[in-house]
Amino acid sequence: MKIVIIGSVAAGTSVAAKARRNDETAEIVVYEEAEDISYSVYGMPYFLGGEVEKLDALIPRDSDWFKKRFEIDIHINHHVKTIHPLAKEIEVYNKETGKDFKETYDKLVLATGSYSLTPPPFSLATYENVFHVKSMDNTKAIDKYMKGHDVKHVTIVGSGFIGLEMAEQLTKKGLLVSIVELAGQIFPKIDADIAYHLKKELKDNGVDLYIGDKVETIEGNGKVVSLGTQKGAILETDLVILAVGVKPNTVLAADADIILGETGAIKVDKHMKTSTEDVYAVGDVAESFHRVTNRPIYQPLGSTANKMGRIAGDHLTGGPLGTGIFRLFDLTVAYTGLSEKEAVQAGFDPVVIHNIKPAHAKYVGGQEITIKGVADRESGRFLGAQIVGPEGVDKRIDVFATAITYGATAEDLFHLDLAYAPPFSTTKDPVMYTGMVLENARKNLPVMTAEDLIAYQEKAVPL
Repeated sequence: MKIVIIGSVAAGTSVAAKARRNDETAEIVVYEEAEDISYSVYGMPYFLGGEVEKLDALIPRDSDWFKKRFEIDIHINHHVKTIHPLAKEIEVYNKETGKDFKETYDKLVLATGSYSLTPPPFSLATYENVFHVKSMDNTKAIDKYMKGHDVKHVTIVGSGFIGLEMAEQLTKKGLLVSIVELAGQIFPKIDADIAYHLKKELKDNGVDLYIGDKVETIEGNGKVVSLGTQKGAILETDLVILAVGVKPNTVLAADADIILGETGAIKVDKHMKTSTEDVYAVGDVAESFHRVTNRPIYQPLGSTANKMGRIAGDHLTGGPLGTGIFRLFDLTVAYTGLSEKEAVQAGFDPVVIHNIKPAHAKYVGGQEITIKGVADRESGRFLGAQIVGPEGVDKRIDVFATAITYGATAEDLFHLDLAYAPPFSTTKDPVMYTGMVLENARKNLPVMTAEDLIAYQEKAVPL
């Protein structure tokens, strides 16, 4: 059997490695348009901020390593132009030789990833100091520009994972950082009451925020000098980072009449099969399935891409929860499952609680973390959690993710036998306490959300 994979970052290399472990006789060929493979996209901000000293640290494996370890042929600087599903072949352009050739396959895997969005007015012209942070080429270009110019003020457009990580790292580097975010809150993925903590952390660290605003005008000829926002702010800037999101790179799939899903990514089943026979799709180019709702979602994260690659390579079932985590100065921010607004959209009647507890005993230095828990009011099924805090967040979010995966209820969380000693937890771990309060609220106690409290305050209605 001959397996051909298009793309070689997280998902593509995961497919190749898992397929090789299962079948020592298969011929496995990978085509990659860029020079670098299997690199850490989410490590790029840490290199640009100086926390990671060498760029090579983000590229742990190269083509030679895969050839030696797995007998996998990875061809870099090769652009796949067309797919011919009926003939089971692809057309490839070798960028080094300038020649085209055809390659046949028995099984084809699309791991073509995604591309960064360029919103107007940046899409109307080219500027030497405007960058995305998506590829190794992007990172090298930003690093070169910062070393060759006197960069003091950076404007970041967007406040997703990359935007916030860049804000943290460049602030620590000693630069003045501004964030322009179109939505009404920082990090729109999570609920507004949890995003408040991120906003405060950014402000406490000197980051200027322009929320519910967007860039409308650009001053500068070939180089951005200042930006004008819709609300009238003028931002003088030396460097601009565009971090407004990505779109799946579905050009090859669409040209081959492979069906796209409702999210705009390639529609796949739980084995990562597409609508076309013997063609699979994984990573940022493909939809995945949410474990709670069982509906297709678009989750362009490296962790999800690796899982999808393994599923395709192993031909097993599975699905993500949309779990994510990142650091923002002294805060760790994490989420899993459904947020409150996502639970409502999915048709649940959510009960919501906010739980503020120390990560471990205060008398040995424990610091408070804030957990927002969501459960289904009728069944008690635990649906999701969001956490912010200076320590212990990763431990709790992993427990929550595991609980959701196996269908735990809020009450089940309280009965978990979690490890306790004062340096590591509290007698009732924050996970257990979250389950207890959720269950009490679901059965007995009325719950007032932050929004309800604000509404009462505005109306001056006595509680």
